[in-house]
Amino acid sequence: MFDNFLTNVNTYYQQNIVNYFREIYQYPIKLVPVILDLLVVGFLIYKFFFITKDSRAKQLIKGIFIYILFTAISSVLHLTIINYILRSFLSYGVVILIVIFQPELRRALEQLGSNKFTKFIGIEKDKYVQTKEDIYKIVIATMELAKSKTGALIVLEKDIKIKDIIESGIEINSFISPQLLVNLFVPNTPLHDGAVIISENKLVAAACILPLASDQDIAKELGTRHRAALGMAKESDAVIIVVSEETGKVSLARNGILLVDIKEDTLKQILIKDFAEIYNTKEKVGNKIKNRKINIKKKIKKVEE
Repeated sequence: MFDNFLTNVNTYYQQNIVNYFREIYQYPIKLVPVILDLLVVGFLIYKFFFITKDSRAKQLIKGIFIYILFTAISSVLHLTIINYILRSFLSYGVVILIVIFQPELRRALEQLGSNKFTKFIGIEKDKYVQTKEDIYKIVIATMELAKSKTGALIVLEKDIKIKDIIESGIEINSFISPQLLVNLFVPNTPLHDGAVIISENKLVAAACILPLASDQDIAKELGTRHRAALGMAKESDAVIIVVSEETGKVSLARNGILLVDIKEDTLKQILIKDFAEIYNTKEKVGNKIKNRKINIKKKIKKVEE
């Protein structure tokens, strides 16, 4: 039996692998579609595993792989009956896969048929658009908290990293959403007391402890949240949003200064200027440099002519 196994392996090697590489050696151009084919298949497999990694399909994939492996082994070892039974079920494999992976396939097809296609293939929105959308979400959440007079403290990290502040709280590492932000500050919940930290378009931590400003730096009628916001603004370049639990008014701490009772439009404008416009400016500068290089090349070409 072992001799037969070795013979089968050797025959397969000679007829397929050796002949294939010999053909590639004679016609190197055939290597291009092979590489492209492998890259596309590899990418699709990666995306499929990425989509199914947090679902029950992960265990099913393992089961399918073991099933195919047993089928191959039974064929090599000439286990005729077992191989026949296993291969009989494989003939219905496509239908079975469609039934098993129906949710994942549906999700993938929906992305292909919508504007989420760029996200499906790994191309995210540019930083300016993403940051602007996140700012709108933060402002919506802030106004909701203000309406219900729910105390809140939201820190937006800038260039100076505040890792020590993040580590003082509970890690969340989530995408930004108004619903999540509002829910985090609901009274008498485990994470409502403390600050939420937003960094690089992610809600990274909650229930974080901020340094307090001294009593001389802030009006007596303002509470601990405002002192914490001003203290944070003095020790870093972060922008801190405060919602008062007593009055529902929104305040903003930045550059060591506390702005009290600011309106929705003002808050939105300041945040866009401090965060989103940075990426927009970088993009404009990059385009200007690119255009200048093109113009210089054109001028050089004209001189040469």
